Amino acid sequence: MDLTWSPEDLEFRDEVRAFLDENLTEDLRRAGRLMTSVYADHEASMAWQAILHERGWAAPAWPVEHGGCDWTLTQHYIFSRESTLAGAPALSPMGIRMVAHAIIAFGTAEQKDYFLPRILTGEVFFCQGYSEPESGSDLASLSMAAADDGDHLVCTGSKIWTTHAMEANWIFALVRTTRSDKKQHGITFVLIDMTSPGIEIRPLVMTSGEEIQTQIFFDGVRVPKSNVIGRIDDGWTVAKYLLEFERGGGASAPGLQVMAESIARNAGDLLDDPAFAAKLADVRIRTDVLEILEHRMLSTVAAGGNPGAASSMLKILSTELSQAITELAMEAAGPHGRAYQPHAARPGGPVADYLPPPDGYVSGEPWQAMAPLRYFNDRAGSIYAGSNEIQRNILAKATLGL
Repeated sequence: MDLTWSPEDLEFRDEVRAFLDENLTEDLRRAGRLMTSVYADHEASMAWQAILHERGWAAPAWPVEHGGCDWTLTQHYIFSRESTLAGAPALSPMGIRMVAHAIIAFGTAEQKDYFLPRILTGEVFFCQGYSEPESGSDLASLSMAAADDGDHLVCTGSKIWTTHAMEANWIFALVRTTRSDKKQHGITFVLIDMTSPGIEIRPLVMTSGEEIQTQIFFDGVRVPKSNVIGRIDDGWTVAKYLLEFERGGGASAPGLQVMAESIARNAGDLLDDPAFAAKLADVRIRTDVLEILEHRMLSTVAAGGNPGAASSMLKILSTELSQAITELAMEAAGPHGRAYQPHAARPGGPVADYLPPPDGYVSGEPWQAMAPLRYFNDRAGSIYAGSNEIQRNILAKATLGL
């Protein structure tokens, strides 16, 4: 790949910078810079999505005919990196980066016409219904039942670790429509209106204290069969395709580079410690390697392909690298990084049973106050979207033929 920036690329970079300077308010920048996980403050995220949609940049990786951008690989990278450097809040990936690709690839014309424009505007906000109390990384063992009842499926069961279910008005879910000896058979991919009777949502308190994930209970929820994506009993095909985008469909390197550079700027005398300096150099090198691998992924997607097994590789590299960086941030933060002060940040959801000090006092610098929150959130990185152990099994089978 030729990654040299052309005059046209530099012109595009300047266009992006001008757009960000003009449209990113100080509140939006704070929401982006003070994120404690991969999810930004919900209101700030939706406000930024509206601004991007007006410009036509909300879903640049979509096909142009559905609202995407006819950008080169380098332009995708420039937009991602400049947005990160400017402190733009992240958009929720569930709709734009995930289910939209399944709808584009497997949906009917009616489903595309209804959902895609509304995902862009934020009128339809999705959460994901995959994991169950007894089915996590072994997703094919899921048991939430969807009984055939004429024109409807009647769904009963529960989903867990569902992010932003309290904010979502739709959920894309995998349900069990048929039981057979092969557990991958008989799974159906369906879109469910969250206002349907029979749905109960209970928030889960994470290690960081945030209530971003939930458990959802479905009691006889009626779902029109017209909401099935793909074919009944063949949802595993849709899910595998979609997981490739969840596991490696975005650009993680720019954000990780910014985090590593922040540590380098703020570590002070620790940089004179050979052991710490070596660990910092290691993660900075790994972010550069990850960047090149993500360039290859974007090139594949831009050419009309899907990520394939490479998404598993990127999922492993990006999440384990992020964990290494947040560990270094905790080390650099020192005693100030041991205080629990979520009021110094902009978490992606409510914080349970926490009263900030009346005067808003924060111990240390903002990056030090953020360190423990990001550290705790990142512990889940090697588990969500299929644990990294599962990803290594996928690579061993698909790439090495083991």
